Amino acid sequence: MRKDLEWEYADLEVSENKIKEVGLQLGFNLPQDYINCVKKNGGASVFPEEFNVGNAERCFGSLFSFDEESSEYIVKKYEIYKPTLPQKVFPIANDPAGNLICFDYKNNKENPIVVFWEHENAGEKEMLMREEGLTEDQAEERARENVFYVAATFTEFLDKLHD
Repeated sequence: MRKDLEWEYADLEVSENKIKEVGLQLGFNLPQDYINCVKKNGGASVFPEEFNVGNAERCFGSLFSFDEESSEYIVKKYEIYKPTLPQKVFPIANDPAGNLICFDYKNNKENPIVVFWEHENAGEKEMLMREEGLTEDQAEERARENVFYVAATFTEFLDKLHD
């Protein structure tokens, strides 16, 4: 993992067991490189903070927290975004514009890729099915239109941060 990253405003350190437990409760086996980072840097922002999604420059906001009292508690965030996110996508951080950095487990439940989820034009899948008459599969397909590849691993994502 990069040594030159500067993490600011991190929560108190959290145990590896707690992180794994939370992930499993929500149905996700969190990757070890992410666990190693979030143990010390949960809730933190990072510098450098910019990364690319295709040709678009994006900005890292902060990692979600494992502190149950935090407004950025990862479980609360997952519950809020779950109706809109595609299946097997798990949010781990945000950007300043309300978009999310997520793990996508669609093609590999052990080694998820890192994706960027754009909230613009994202609708709740239930609403799409009810109001637009979409099937569950069609609503899922529509939800996937807002997901963009960033990196093969969390470590690779961190390696792509620049100023």
